[in-house]
Amino acid sequence: MRTTLDLPDDLLREAMTVTGIPTKTKVIVAALNGIVRKTRLAGLKDFKGKVDPDIDLDALRDRKCPY
Repeated sequence: MRTTLDLPDDLLREAMTVTGIPTKTKVIVAALNGIVRKTRLAGLKDFKGKVDPDIDLDALRDRKCPY
């Protein structure tokens, strides 16, 4: 999708330099992916202490592959 953005040149150049990403488009996509990942991980914190996985690790380690 084409979008026109007014971005600070110095910030964009710095982001390209520190990441080693060669194009403006790729550095913006990487930044957006980082935001999405960070937000999703933050959402997982809401489940802390609420999930009780009743898993027997010893039983899982002894299981055999059916293939």
